[in-house]
Amino acid sequence: MESSTQTQTPAPTAPRILVIDDEPRILNFVQRGLRGEGFRVEVADDGTQGLRRAVGEPFDLVILDLLMPGLDGTAVLRGILARKPAQAVMVLSALTGTGSKVKALELGAEDYLAKPFAFDELLARVHARLRSAARVTPTRLATGKMSLDVIRREADAGSGPVALAEREFLLLRELMRNAGRTVSKERLLSAVWGYHFEPESNVVDVYVRRLRAKLGADSVITVRGEGYRVDAA
Repeated sequence: MESSTQTQTPAPTAPRILVIDDEPRILNFVQRGLRGEGFRVEVADDGTQGLRRAVGEPFDLVILDLLMPGLDGTAVLRGILARKPAQAVMVLSALTGTGSKVKALELGAEDYLAKPFAFDELLARVHARLRSAARVTPTRLATGKMSLDVIRREADAGSGPVALAEREFLLLRELMRNAGRTVSKERLLSAVWGYHFEPESNVVDVYVRRLRAKLGADSVITVRGEGYRVDAA
């Protein structure tokens, strides 16, 4: 894998990225490539060091390997998001099975890129994650009888506020942003999980059921063959 980018000195205000990987070749390749694109890049070559830096220093994005000796990437991912729930994390792993991808995304990773990879794709995904993290989000959304506090991550369907888990919150937020319109399962997968699952994946259905259990059976409407909708009124 080679990057064609030219080395440049990152600006002090450039996004700061932490790369955690025990493979020196991958670590150097990603570091050189991203620095060549103007990012400030720090590296850690084991899970323990990576977790310590990720929770102790400010980073705009963490790029994380899963297969590492000692403290593996899954444990690092859990540790990061337990302390910094809003931290953007992208997994970069040789594990290509659907189960590994689903598990990482369920734990809170925002994207998953399998090795080997093209640098151009990695760069595009880095830009996408940073754009997503930089979006300004209103502190409250309201539609019909439903309201969503995006700071507390609590929804109220008329019976008082209910705490939502990470993916429940992201799914409901996407539906409420499009209130009155049907949102396809594919769009929800992309917006909430940041990865294009196989067509037979039922993860959206599972999380819709969880929302209904918390907020009422009519909180999210199924539009058969098309997707899901939250009513605007």
